[in-house]
Amino acid sequence: MPCRIKQINKKTNVTYVYESVSVWDKEKKQCRNKKTCIGKLDANGLFIPSKRLIGEQAAVRDPVVTASAQIVGPSIILDTITKQLSLGKLLKFCFPETWQQIITMAYYLVSNGGALSHCENWCKSHSPMMVQSLTSQRISELLASITIDKKQTFLAKWMRTILEDDYLCYDITSVSSYSELNEYIKYGHNRDNEPLPQLNLAVLFGQNGRLPVYYQRLPGNITDVTTLHNLLKTFKALEMKRLSYVMDKGFYSKKNIDDLFAAKNKFLLSVPLSNRWLQIAIDDIYDSVHGPEGYQKLDDEFLYVNTRLYPWGDKRNRCYLHLFYNARARADAVDRFNEELFKYKVELESEKQNSKHQLAYDTYFIIKTTPKRGRKVTFNMPVVSQYIKRYAGFQALLSNSIKDPIKALQIYRDKDVVEKCFDDLKNQLDMKRLRMHSSATTDGRLFIQFIALIYVSALRKEMRKSDLIKQYTVRELLQETETLTKIKYSGKYGHIITEMTKPQREIFTALNIDISGKT
Repeated sequence: MPCRIKQINKKTNVTYVYESVSVWDKEKKQCRNKKTCIGKLDANGLFIPSKRLIGEQAAVRDPVVTASAQIVGPSIILDTITKQLSLGKLLKFCFPETWQQIITMAYYLVSNGGALSHCENWCKSHSPMMVQSLTSQRISELLASITIDKKQTFLAKWMRTILEDDYLCYDITSVSSYSELNEYIKYGHNRDNEPLPQLNLAVLFGQNGRLPVYYQRLPGNITDVTTLHNLLKTFKALEMKRLSYVMDKGFYSKKNIDDLFAAKNKFLLSVPLSNRWLQIAIDDIYDSVHGPEGYQKLDDEFLYVNTRLYPWGDKRNRCYLHLFYNARARADAVDRFNEELFKYKVELESEKQNSKHQLAYDTYFIIKTTPKRGRKVTFNMPVVSQYIKRYAGFQALLSNSIKDPIKALQIYRDKDVVEKCFDDLKNQLDMKRLRMHSSATTDGRLFIQFIALIYVSALRKEMRKSDLIKQYTVRELLQETETLTKIKYSGKYGHIITEMTKPQREIFTALNIDISGKT
């Protein structure tokens, strides 16, 4: 271990400081002392490092210098996304006093996850270090300050920033809560099959851009099919341009399609096979299903495909009705249909109906109620048998813009991006349970979740481009960079970033992030 030696130059009367290290001399076979000048003392006895030393070497050798360390690996990656998507500018415009805290909380959720009450401890060791401004009490105040007006201003600007010609996948998930003080927490159809009240969260997700576009909080007892009307009214108020929606059959209704036409929006919508008008359309082409004509290949799948113009409603608006039949998938479709019927029967017998299933109740069941025997629910077997025999294995898509049936089916199948979005919200971003009690703090928390979801989605998109997605999840990738630390020295010595590991170098190279300017 080196020791320090002070020597006075008798000619100049300057005291120089040397580091002396014992080294082994192979030729003389004995230890020798090797001295290196590292600086001098000024008139007051303070150490002045040699100019030959770089900042880090000088700081380490200066006895009065203090150093602090903070983990910067995750923030370097997330800062890049903030800049690329102009998130910092948008949030600063909409939340001029709290935008930095909002970004920091989003970083915490993406990197670590967990309750926001733990964000303060995380900030003590991570960049950006905003410990004092993110105490538990301050977080509650900040969440309550995210008003509907500010939120809507941000969402409108965000949509205009990222939306080009994209298909918007629209879906709803439920988020369970123990709160009894939030008027939006209601008992309803819980998609996680939990016996808890909930709120519903509607999300629009860009299929091509792979980014969340918009979200809306809804009461827990509202049904999917009734939500679209208010969403269209909201976008009209925000003066959004013509949009293209992709939705599953839970959103099908005559009113919803009429509203989409009225708003001059494009749509691609799955239609439930229980609709009589659709069954008539299938009857028209049923005899041709089992011949070679009309079959097309999609990836490794052979499908019967039929497309026709379908005039919609009294105004006879132009639609394309795409019908698909998969003989191999028919058996699975029959199994799913029977499983659903048994679930619906249980709902009817327990008198816990789900309004989303009303059409199925009316079509496939016979319900009789007598004073002595009470309610008796039986299957309408002629209708059930007809469905299984004639309609199982079919899929129907309705669109006012997509003429090519294969393109329509590919676009519809790609809507699973919104399912991944919900998975991220609940598992990656700690939203299986809402711990907030008031509606104001719940709204604020949902906004922070949405910002965090933007980061997760954007990072996964970049990981997919570079094949990093095959090695890491988003959380695993950020945790791999946790050892990358910035050491900041007091005084004039600045800072350094610790040496990167091989996996870290590979990550930053794959993401095209240059950290040379940060050292």
